[in-house]
Formats: sequence, structure tokens, C-alpha cells
Amino acid sequence: MIRKLIVLLAGMLVTVAVYAAGAQLRADHPDSYTVRRGDTLWGISAKFLSKPWLWPEIWQANPQVRNPHLIYPGDVLNLSFINGPRLRLEPGVHAEGEAVPAIPLSQLKMFLKDMRVMDANTVNAAPYVVGLEEARLRGTVGQNIYVRGLQGEPGQRWAIVRPTHVFRGFNQNDPSKADLVGHELDSNAAMVNAPWDEDTRNDGHYGFGDGLGVEVSVIGTAETLRMGDPSTLLLLDSTMEIRSGDRIMPVDDTPYDPYYYPHAPKSVPANAKVVAFADAMDAAGPRQVVVLSIGARDGVDNGQTFSISEPGETIHDDVASNSWNRGVGKTVTLPDEYVAHVMVFRTFDRVSYGLVMDGLRPVHVGGRLSMPQ
Repeated sequence: MIRKLIVLLAGMLVTVAVYAAGAQLRADHPDSYTVRRGDTLWGISAKFLSKPWLWPEIWQANPQVRNPHLIYPGDVLNLSFINGPRLRLEPGVHAEGEAVPAIPLSQLKMFLKDMRVMDANTVNAAPYVVGLEEARLRGTVGQNIYVRGLQGEPGQRWAIVRPTHVFRGFNQNDPSKADLVGHELDSNAAMVNAPWDEDTRNDGHYGFGDGLGVEVSVIGTAETLRMGDPSTLLLLDSTMEIRSGDRIMPVDDTPYDPYYYPHAPKSVPANAKVVAFADAMDAAGPRQVVVLSIGARDGVDNGQTFSISEPGETIHDDVASNSWNRGVGKTVTLPDEYVAHVMVFRTFDRVSYGLVMDGLRPVHVGGRLSMPQ
């Protein structure tokens, strides 16, 4: 089959002026790259650009490219230097398969579909399971469950959720603001299956910080059979046994973003930090999920990209102190050190889920966010 040449960046010449905007070529860039299964647009761009989060700036330089996400395994990206640097896409023969995504969505399904972060008062005020058919302790698919506080009509479907985690910030100055602690949730359905590792330390001190929200996990769906107090619902499906205290919330049919365009934020709040990370023992690395202490109320949206830096250590200044005794004298705080980039892929009111895209060092809780470097 004769391959049709699609000029990715030749519609508008990609001259030095385009790269002056910030998307410089890597010194060790390849002349060509064959797209592979499992690649992401960020990863591909990292082979050509020193700042891979700026790939939309390059892709959008050519109005003939309607959808930059439609790049498939087997396609070849070539870099040429005719009248300035430009990339060309030579499509391969596309067997059935998915286009290369910006981020690995298949690995993030749990965070995109099954979890929500909400205000504690909203969780506490939600309708709740008060009992189960035949006075059972656990409910399974096909059984009736009884719910108090429900407003709706017969035939309506609901999500059954259970609290999984409480996210906290780092407010050390006002411990009274630590108002979101697990046992204070008005529910006898204990938190379970939280993937997060969270630490309440900040700069070496312990204490709870501001409550940023309660994460709930969708564990089933049910349909209203009869309204009343309590209402009767039929359990349609579940990932675990339902029990008294589980909360009832509207089904979220809002589709998650299929495409993500990395971009720098307009500004970064002063106290923006990493507050938790998933499925890791002590730190997170590339393609792992972290929770950030900023959300929609801070202007965060999907695709925003940040640098994460570790706070600089405070060390003894031997010269200024005129002493080698580390217990006395003057100290100095070293500059923050860059460790990784993180891109937001789901945003809530006060927190966001982010994916670590690349990095030089592990990401720890307390890592500070800044404009991407």
C-alpha cells in the first residue's frame, strides 16, 4: 500500500519562531521514530522536545491536522531541516487498534470512573443504607436494600458509595481546622480499600491539616422500587458486599475526557503540594497517580502541568557561624530541587488527581508545585 504522506508541521513552516515560544528541540533528538504500542504523546514528544508538555504547541502549528491524537502504532515521525526544523508523519498500515493517547487511560480507569472527592458534609447528608432484605448483615446482587433520606421516583438508578479516604492539607498553624478524620464521618461503614498513602508531616512536624475532602468509591448501583421512609431499592450490581451505612448518590454519567492537552497553569497557589500518592510504599514515580492540594476553586483544569520540587534542606552554615558545632550558630535553607512533572487528569473542588509523567527523583508527600520547568 502506498503510504500517504501527511505533513504534520509543514502547513505552517515550523521555523525558529515557533520554537522561540518554548518548544526547543532536544540536543539528542532522533531523526525518526516509529510509534509503538504503549506509547503516549508525552513520551513521543519527549524524544524530540526538551519540554514535552509543549507538544500541543507544535501539533497545532499545522491547521491541516484535525486531531493530533490520531497517531497509531506503526506510524513514523521524521524530523527534517528543510527551511527550518519540521516533523512529518508517515502513516503505517493501521490494523484494528487504538490511537496513541496523551496519557495511559486504561491504567487510570479506577480513578476516572469509580472515585469521587466530596465535601464531608455532603457525604454525611447523603441518603444511606439502613437495612438489608431478611435482616442480613451484607447485601448481594438481586437483593433489596432499604434506604433512608432518599428523594426521587421509582425506576431511578443510584450509585452506592463508600468512603475510602480523607485528604488533608498542611495547615500547621491552626490544628482546629483538622475537621476531616475518618471516625468523624457519620457512618458505620468503615473506610476500606484506600489506595492512598498519606502523611500528616510538614517540614518535620506532625499534625493534621485542613480537610480538603472525602474520597468515596462507587461499589455498586441500585434501582428504586418503592419510595418511602425507608425506600426500597433493588441491588443491580456491586464490587463488594453492601452494608448498613453505605451512602446513596446520583449516578455520574458524565464521560471523562478522552483527550488531554498539556498546558502550563496561569499561576500556582502558594501552598500547592502533593498530599498523597497511590499504590506505592514511600514515594511515587512516572505513571503513578498522586493527589494535589489544589482543585477547581483554584482554577485547576485537566491537562495543567506542574513541576514538583522537594523542599530544600536546612543545614548548618559552618562559615557564617564561625563554628563547627552543629548545635549552635547560623543555618541556611537550600533551594528546592526539581524531581518530576505531573499532569492533572481529574479535578474536584479542592483536590486534583495527577499523573507523574517523568522525573529525576521519587515524588514524596509534601512535594511543592510550581510552573513547569
